[in-house]
Amino acid sequence: MKAVVLVGNPNVGKSVLFYQLTGNYATVSNYPGTTVEVAHGQASVEGRQVRVYDSPGIYSLLPLSEDEALTKRLLLEKSPSVVVHVVDAKNLPRMLPLTLELQACGFPVILVLNMMDEAKKLGVKIRREELSSRLGIAVVEAAFVHGWGVDVLRREIAKQLNGRLTARPFCRPATMPEQEQQVFIASALQRRRAAEKILEGIYSYGDLRRGAWLDRLTLHPVLGLLFSIAVVYAGFYLLVGRLGAGILVDLFEGVLFAEIIIPWLTVWVAYLPWPSVRELLAGDFGILTMGFRYAFGIIMPMVGTFFFAFAFLEDSGYLPRLAYWADGLLRKIGLNGRAIIPLTLGFGCGTMAVVATRTLESKRERIAATFLLALAIPCSAQLGLLLAMLSATPFLLLVWCLVVFSVFIIAGSLLNILLPGKRAAFFMELPPLRMPKPGAILQKTLARMRWYFMEVVPVFIFISILLWLLAGTGLLGSLVAALVPLVGMLGLPPEVSLIFLYGFFRRDYGAAGLFLLYRSESLSGEQMLVAAVALTLFLPCLAQLTMMVRERGVPVAAAIIFLVTMTAFAAAFLLRLALALPVW
Repeated sequence: MKAVVLVGNPNVGKSVLFYQLTGNYATVSNYPGTTVEVAHGQASVEGRQVRVYDSPGIYSLLPLSEDEALTKRLLLEKSPSVVVHVVDAKNLPRMLPLTLELQACGFPVILVLNMMDEAKKLGVKIRREELSSRLGIAVVEAAFVHGWGVDVLRREIAKQLNGRLTARPFCRPATMPEQEQQVFIASALQRRRAAEKILEGIYSYGDLRRGAWLDRLTLHPVLGLLFSIAVVYAGFYLLVGRLGAGILVDLFEGVLFAEIIIPWLTVWVAYLPWPSVRELLAGDFGILTMGFRYAFGIIMPMVGTFFFAFAFLEDSGYLPRLAYWADGLLRKIGLNGRAIIPLTLGFGCGTMAVVATRTLESKRERIAATFLLALAIPCSAQLGLLLAMLSATPFLLLVWCLVVFSVFIIAGSLLNILLPGKRAAFFMELPPLRMPKPGAILQKTLARMRWYFMEVVPVFIFISILLWLLAGTGLLGSLVAALVPLVGMLGLPPEVSLIFLYGFFRRDYGAAGLFLLYRSESLSGEQMLVAAVALTLFLPCLAQLTMMVRERGVPVAAAIIFLVTMTAFAAAFLLRLALALPVW
């Protein structure tokens, strides 16, 4: 099957086009570097089936990061019959050199001028036919969010399906020796001048300052901070904390499961003649009474509201501005603004966030970001549950935030001192602020929830079965007993030992158990705060740990796990001592 590769800078609409062509959903992000792994699917082009690849964003064929190297490797390994270069029509002068670079490497290219609707509103004018003539390739105008231009592109792809890769020698390696890089950079300067000459007389700017006041507001050092606080408060505290973890969890877990589903299941399971099977399905660690209840009654409402809020921020174009503002803070811990990508994604799912560390340029930054994700970034489900517990007492919520943030800063600062190497330079494209499309947000939210539950439900079933086996053999009691002295050192009751064991399998699983203890009033305010801090800083879940091993290797992952465990219990113990002081 012939291959078609979608190439372009971040934020130009490649993933939207991928969905339009294949009907398969790849994460559509308005943030640079979000599409880290390559999505692929089949598409019908004038009656012929082709394999379409959605590549990570790239600025040049001289890669500066792992995801850019991945795009170049994809181009060389798949030998595509067509390379579709998608550009933002508003920024054509800056993106056209990559078109010339692809042509110089011998790839059969189609140039797509996406976001033409926005360009026309800003008064940008492009003479498409003349541009096509000067480049010697097909040029297609499009606005993929509206489905405009997709059919024309299909026809152009069909015309070029017999194209062949004839990559020049200097284009073949995914990485280059330093001497060849200098030659490549010199050629890049020539291509930029050539792009300027090609666009003479056929490209004119409009009023690109429209909406600049809002850009200045979000990037202002003081007003930008206030704006960020307002966004976090509205998007995560109110939507995820209050609506998701409060109202919706009360409805799903407190009413639907506790009063309807669980009693009904218990009655029916009681008819089974095998006691062990009854216990497996509806016992204390039952697949139905615990696994499904946690997954759908507690986790689903919070994950859904978080993914909705995150999708809105992505598609609005605000996240890159948050990265710009956060660069000043992150540089103090050896990272730069680009690290906001995995760190922010970590509030959704730590497993996805570890994969997203590929967008960071140096190994030093990737290790530091992976460590901080494992230590101090709670996932959406865990965060929602903790907010629901702590928000009832603002003082406890404030102390929890201060402790976790302090650990984040202190750990990051120590890593900045201890890890060899230097922080990479920071540069990032700022896409225009726009009102997100409700359909796109809903589509993205549902797709992420499907992905999440395809991962989480089997894991919850596995955990329920494992806990059932451990309980039946007596090993669970031994493991819990081994944790009791450590938990007692933190001033917590023995029941919390089982919560920490849950947390190793999945952070949200442990948080759900702590949430139920909170609702049963088994913990005091101080105990709940200490437990929340320890659980937040505790081991990453099994899925995230697996991804850490895959991305960073066993030695680095093992070192991170050891340091995270020590830090979590040390911070919780110091907090317990501080709360015991007579000043409170």
